[in-house]
Formats: sequence, C-alpha cells, structure tokens
Amino acid sequence: MITLKVISPQREILSAQVSLVELPGTQGRFEVLQDHAPLISSLEPGYIRYVTGGESKSIDCPAGFVEVRNNVVTVCIG
Repeated sequence: MITLKVISPQREILSAQVSLVELPGTQGRFEVLQDHAPLISSLEPGYIRYVTGGESKSIDCPAGFVEVRNNVVTVCIG
C-alpha cells in the first residue's frame, strides 16, 4: 500500500492508504505504484486520481509539487 498525503499551507486535505496515484505532472500525467523509485516533480493544474478500497476517486489539484519516497506520496498544493 501507498500512503497518500495532500497538504496545503493551511491544512491537511487528504490522508489515505491507496494502491495507486495518478498525478498531473508538468511533463504529462504519471502514475505511482507501490515501491516506486523516489522522485520530486512539479504539478500543473488538473486532478489527482487514486484508488482506495478498490474504488477510484479524484480530487482537484492546482499547481504544486509532489515527493515520492518509501511508499509515501506527499502532494503540496497552494
């Protein structure tokens, strides 16, 4: 499983255990699965799609950044 955290300067928006995360990278959309290589990327406006409990969900994403490390995906949006 992957821990997905979406945060803003004001608050934590989402914290969930997920099986995959799809993000709107500035060089195109990309997917993160369990044991993904570490990375840091900028994000463009769009949406974050994730799967939890076998159900696909999404949330809006303004521009921001993402860090992937040790099965934790931390998205910082403004």
